[in-house]
Amino acid sequence: MTHIATSRRSLLLALGVAFSLPRAVLAQTKQSPVLIGWLHLGSRESNTKSFDEFKKGLAALGWTEGSSIAFEDRWADGRHDRLLSLAEDLAARKPTIIVAAPLPAVAAATTAAPKTPVVIATGGDPVAGRLVASLARPGGLITGLTAARADLAEKYVELLLAAAPKLKRIGFLADPNGVGYPLEMAAARRSIERYAVEARFVDAADPQEIDPAISRLAKQRVRALVVLSGAVLAVERRRIVESALAHSWPMIAGNPEFAEEGALLSYGPDSAALYRRAAHYVDQILKGAKPGDLPIEQPTKFDLVVNVKTAKALGITIPSSILLRADRVIE
Repeated sequence: MTHIATSRRSLLLALGVAFSLPRAVLAQTKQSPVLIGWLHLGSRESNTKSFDEFKKGLAALGWTEGSSIAFEDRWADGRHDRLLSLAEDLAARKPTIIVAAPLPAVAAATTAAPKTPVVIATGGDPVAGRLVASLARPGGLITGLTAARADLAEKYVELLLAAAPKLKRIGFLADPNGVGYPLEMAAARRSIERYAVEARFVDAADPQEIDPAISRLAKQRVRALVVLSGAVLAVERRRIVESALAHSWPMIAGNPEFAEEGALLSYGPDSAALYRRAAHYVDQILKGAKPGDLPIEQPTKFDLVVNVKTAKALGITIPSSILLRADRVIE
């Protein structure tokens, strides 16, 4: 009888230890990789770098693709209406964690997989978007990073005028569905008043509205373009940059990938660094941390990127003061 009781206690103890282990450890003991879901509003073609940076971050933490970790990725190609069905398809694969960007993808992931931890790779303000309780203690199953800083809009006009001082009329392209839209618009208007330039504002809530919005700005004879934050605008950055260049507009945006595509300037957090940092959240959750206890990080460093090649094409001589401030210069 004693032997049976001892065996029973041993069995219960073993089961207790097993259930207390992080899911990643359990998966590894079964010799199957941990499955990580990836949901992005953009296209695979234009966001391969972001996905690769995230994978590099995991690899640096010891997670090897194919052996200790595997990925299921879904891309909405800029279409909001596809996000939920893609998220449901991803949830059916039962990933341990879903990494999503930007916030519309996060919302879709949490709807489709309410019991699965979700890491925000980058995006707007999740508090304003009512996805988390606070940045310091998100609660629930969502954590990650936010790139939201409405006050950056005030810097855009300052930097644009520093690069091209003769500008008098500037166009602003905004996504009205962005959770930070009212604050960004207010910041943009403050900058216009401060520098005494004319402004024209247009909105684009979906990809089909971008070309008509830019056409309206052209008819209003703007001479430069500021692109405010917004999921749709980030996804369609290449098309926006090409349109700006076709009108010979110097342009600034927050995402450095705009400058890489040909915009004159970008000023904002390093998006590649944000995606690499998202890997740390995945690592902590896989090791047993509760997502709701992990504070959501805000960027503290903002990079100025100058595209000198575009400046030459536009006939602009970038002042040395701007070049000296630049964190990166694209020749």
